[in-house]
Amino acid sequence: MARLYPFRAWRYNPAAVRLDDVVTQPYDKISPAMQQAYYQRSPYNLVRIILGLPELFDAEKGENVYTRAARDFRAWRECGVLAQEQDPCVFAYAQRFQVPGAGIVKERRGFIALGKLHDYSEKVVFRHEQTLSKPKSDRLNLLKATRAHFGQIFMLYSDPSGSVEKILYDGKGPADVEVTDEYGVVHRLWRVNNPAVIRLLTTAMADKKLIIADGHHRYETALNYAREHASTAAVQPEMSATGLPQPAYPEAAAMMTFVNMDSDGLVILPTHRVVHSLKDFDPAAFRARAEEFFTVEKLAPGDAQSYIAALKAQKVTAFVAVTRGGDFLLCAKPETMTKVLADVPERQRQLDLTQLHSVVLDRLLGLDAEKVREQTNLRYLRDASEAVDQVRKGEADVTFLTNPVTMEQLREVAFAGEVMPQKSTDFFPKLLSGLTIYALE
Repeated sequence: MARLYPFRAWRYNPAAVRLDDVVTQPYDKISPAMQQAYYQRSPYNLVRIILGLPELFDAEKGENVYTRAARDFRAWRECGVLAQEQDPCVFAYAQRFQVPGAGIVKERRGFIALGKLHDYSEKVVFRHEQTLSKPKSDRLNLLKATRAHFGQIFMLYSDPSGSVEKILYDGKGPADVEVTDEYGVVHRLWRVNNPAVIRLLTTAMADKKLIIADGHHRYETALNYAREHASTAAVQPEMSATGLPQPAYPEAAAMMTFVNMDSDGLVILPTHRVVHSLKDFDPAAFRARAEEFFTVEKLAPGDAQSYIAALKAQKVTAFVAVTRGGDFLLCAKPETMTKVLADVPERQRQLDLTQLHSVVLDRLLGLDAEKVREQTNLRYLRDASEAVDQVRKGEADVTFLTNPVTMEQLREVAFAGEVMPQKSTDFFPKLLSGLTIYALE
């Protein structure tokens, strides 16, 4: 089952930089504005490596964002901005945050370690979303250039009794590192280098199956990279001279954060769909066509939060359609959905997003799977108010507000070997990149 390893992480040296100035959100959550802000914070901000900006005359100089990333990573280690742990470690990692829109404060606890890369066919690691070739190509180029992992893949495991957290957190004192990100999330890190504790942890995790929460593209990139090196790598015993587990070869593992899917601190937010640039979109015609599949109720004018509240009150699959010709609550007709989605597994047939993508986007609006993959007419937004405003301002034709996927739904789909539509889940908060770094050499 799951194989975990401690590692000698590279970490930012607090004597050289302020951690607040150099860590970032995951690369795929960094907007152009955030990218610029990170660049301005510090010449050592990790964005320069994981999402660097192209420069003038790159082609003439034979440089690009990947060659600069490799150069900077090498230079930062040589000058002491990054320092390596003396001993193999794992890291307890806790995040305290306020749930968006709820005003509730929670803490999500996990730990950072290396995890063995398994093919999905081995049924140790399970995915829940499809991936795209372009992001994987980008991440592979960065991995080849730097020979390092800078962000953690977010993994879920099941532990109803919380035994793993007890091993790591019972009796914990002040954190070794504490940093607050731009969303007000407090991230705390504790170094764990006691061999006895590490052995207890790896033993407790040995029978676990893992679900990728975030980082599908990076996981598949790392897996492909491991395959490339499997035949030429110098294989070493999976137990080091110190009695601690280690990867068979450096590329065979990637840096991961492991979180208990049964814990209260796990929060999944909805990701709303904004459809734009449709040819001759007619809200009245859309409503008429939707009535074949849904019970359609016209909503009194309101704001995003009132619409979200209406959604949560429904007992059946539902979503809200916001258009310039009125706003509607669409509740699925169960018998109709069973017929039109007869070729879809039942567990997926019940999902809001499956019905939204297969029936509304595809059948009613003509956005087939290819257009959805390429995001030709589609944007994804976490903020419901922003999604509604884009219609109100004439920047979109229709916005669909959705309920979040539940952990139970995610678990069922993933362990069945199936996948959900893209952007089905938004785990909050994200894992910071740059807290620890795994260098392959």
